[in-house]
Amino acid sequence: MKDELKKIQEALMTGVGYMIPFVVFGGIFIAVSIAFSGIEAGEGAVITSPVLKRLEELGGMSMGYMIPILAGFIAFGLADRSGIMPGMLGGAIAVSKGAGFLGGIIAGILAGYIVNAIKKIPVHYSIKALMPIFIIPLLGGISVALIMDYVVTAPLNSLNIALTNFLKSMQGGNAIVLAIILGVMTAFDMGGPINVVACLFAWSLFSEGIYTLAGPVAVAICTPPLGMGLATLLNKKKYSEEDREAGKAALAMGMIGISEGAIPFAAKDPLRVLPSICVGGAVGAIVSMLAGVECYAPHGGPIVIFVTTHKVWYALAIFIGSLVTALMVNALKKDYVEED
Repeated sequence: MKDELKKIQEALMTGVGYMIPFVVFGGIFIAVSIAFSGIEAGEGAVITSPVLKRLEELGGMSMGYMIPILAGFIAFGLADRSGIMPGMLGGAIAVSKGAGFLGGIIAGILAGYIVNAIKKIPVHYSIKALMPIFIIPLLGGISVALIMDYVVTAPLNSLNIALTNFLKSMQGGNAIVLAIILGVMTAFDMGGPINVVACLFAWSLFSEGIYTLAGPVAVAICTPPLGMGLATLLNKKKYSEEDREAGKAALAMGMIGISEGAIPFAAKDPLRVLPSICVGGAVGAIVSMLAGVECYAPHGGPIVIFVTTHKVWYALAIFIGSLVTALMVNALKKDYVEED
């Protein structure tokens, strides 16, 4: 059982790895088209420049491939190349039937296991050559399509509608709790699988017109590296020369939304650094959520400020979250003593 769960986890990361370039391309082109068009993000204004309009269309097209690519390469991770076609078909069905991100994951896993089962069917040697190019795609594709159509998509569509309505109606305490969860998950493993789950959850709601969850995530993406870099500037006595140099790199990485800048600090002192970056990420996410910041690019950090609403609050949320991280980690750390 553990081996199967590990295999599924690895396949999920494979799918995410192949999907991310489509998300990044789409998000950047949408962000650029909005930023340079002179309109306010999310206000529903029309982009008049034909070049920027085309960039927005290309970005939307790339984002549209997100779930089929995810599903196809989850199946690839489980069943090799034979799983790609049934997986992508299942992902496309998930999109068309409103099953969303979760539907794509289920489609990929389903396709992988179905294809592996078909591979085990004994066949005459004369038709073995047809298996990967004809029989497996045919049987795998129709099996995945039928299960997705008649078993999976209906309940997931209802779940997505309920979740979307809940998120749209969230006010006060519920929104704060969600911000805390997203902030902690995004900051915790600095670009790892938990971070990816939180980010993709927020970004998958773009198709539903919900951008308020991407705001807290965008803040919490950058507060770990910015917070640790700031910590090395605020109290140099607590850090070695090597740490201070890493702090400069972390600041640069945080500015462009790369969480991994905090990893060297977490690796050396996880018991003090991890709680600090989680608290800072949660605080920054709360400020963003309460201010109603929306982010229209699937990324984070100051670099995407031009495609956010309430830009001053977005910047303040990043600063406050980073400062909380820096102050907390410095309060927990002892002064650095150089070894002989």
